[in-house]
Amino acid sequence: MIRTMIALVVFSIAALFLLSCDRSESIEQRVVEHGEDDGHDHSSETEATATGSDRVAIPSAVRSNLGITFVKVERRRIEQTLRVPGRFEYLPTARREYRTAIPGRVELLAEQFQRVEVGDVLYRIDSPSWREMQQQLADAEAQIQRFGARLETFEPLLAAHEQHEESLYESVAVWNERVDQLKSVREMGGGRIDELAQARAAVASNRAELASVQEKKAELHANRQQTEADLRASVARLNYLLDSASAIVSLDREQLASTVETDHGTEPRWAAVNTIEVVATEAGIVEALGLTNGSWADEKTPVMTVVQPDRLRFRASGLQSDLGVLKDGLLARIVPPTPTAVGRAVPLQDTMNGTLTLGLAGDPNDRTLELFVIPDELRSWARPGVSAQLEIVTDATASPELSIPLAAVQRDGLSPVIFRRAPDNPNEAIRMEADLGKDDGRWVVLLSGVRDGDEVVLDGAFQLMLATSGSIQKGGHFHSDGTFHEGED
Repeated sequence: MIRTMIALVVFSIAALFLLSCDRSESIEQRVVEHGEDDGHDHSSETEATATGSDRVAIPSAVRSNLGITFVKVERRRIEQTLRVPGRFEYLPTARREYRTAIPGRVELLAEQFQRVEVGDVLYRIDSPSWREMQQQLADAEAQIQRFGARLETFEPLLAAHEQHEESLYESVAVWNERVDQLKSVREMGGGRIDELAQARAAVASNRAELASVQEKKAELHANRQQTEADLRASVARLNYLLDSASAIVSLDREQLASTVETDHGTEPRWAAVNTIEVVATEAGIVEALGLTNGSWADEKTPVMTVVQPDRLRFRASGLQSDLGVLKDGLLARIVPPTPTAVGRAVPLQDTMNGTLTLGLAGDPNDRTLELFVIPDELRSWARPGVSAQLEIVTDATASPELSIPLAAVQRDGLSPVIFRRAPDNPNEAIRMEADLGKDDGRWVVLLSGVRDGDEVVLDGAFQLMLATSGSIQKGGHFHSDGTFHEGED
């Protein structure tokens, strides 16, 4: 790559030289034609000759070879910023991991980097444990039915025993009254002793039967209470199993308990589920797969991770020594990463704004503090792990000033140099020493030499600087067509 760049620069410089020579010859011919003393004024041929600027021919072929691009001078408020490095990362809530809730064989239904929507089936599980749970659910429902049916038998039995109990109470009362009557007759010297004995025996018999009835009634009450307790326990177990099944098949308890029509007739929905389908609870992109299709997975095995790519934040590291100016709520910009080659840069305007949030604690070893910014609007180049710069605005100028990107400024020795596109000829660039003012790390103020709407070379400025470096020291002047003549004209 380096060799290719060097070759490109050499070729472009040679092209500039040949173009300059060709045009020099044509100029000399024109000079002969119009003569040296025809009143021609060289100072008027170039706009910037008086200020020490030079013109360079940049026809379309040269612009293509050098990858030359232009950027307009614009008025901007130059801000005092603090720039720190950082990178993009997912928000903690942007990633959702799906795990197996039950052991089984997994059938993947989504691929890596596939977009999924809410409700899309991600994978299926064929699980023997699920079939065991279905059997447990069936047993729990059968128990509920048995205890419910048994409970219904207690009511008529208890009613019969209560009726018999009332009848025995009445019979005991009647025989007690008969005994009292016979005792009175015997005290008066009448009646038979065997009648009194029979009456007393009837009272004892009815009381014994009453006690037996009461004992059976109490036993029925106890059995009913036990059956009710068993029924409650069976219902609780069924609800527990339904809750467990709900977590497995992603259906709520009511949905699982509802009935559906199947080939076997009307069945609960849980009985009709043959394989477990896991669906996406949020829209996103499948980031990673935890296993291959058809693999056996134990409980809680990671199967798939789904992320929401638009839920990003920028994490940077600031110095604790800057805590005097760092505070929550400051305006911050995420600046595109530095390009690695001409023509591959993210546009300087493609920044992202946000509000600064300081981390809760600092690193005592590195003496840094984590800084977080959630962009108001994401740009296309934002990706997790992409490094960039965070510009934190600590102060700003009162009014906008003429500014250009700092990347358009080149250094020829100690002199800052820019190339202004000639207003009268778009195929020429005027080399000029830049009169620089304040900069914010990306943009710099030009105090003179440019006007609103002017264009300066951005990409390719370095190659133009190499091609024109030292030209002023040769002694001579540039014509408006870009040719250079040594000596005096």
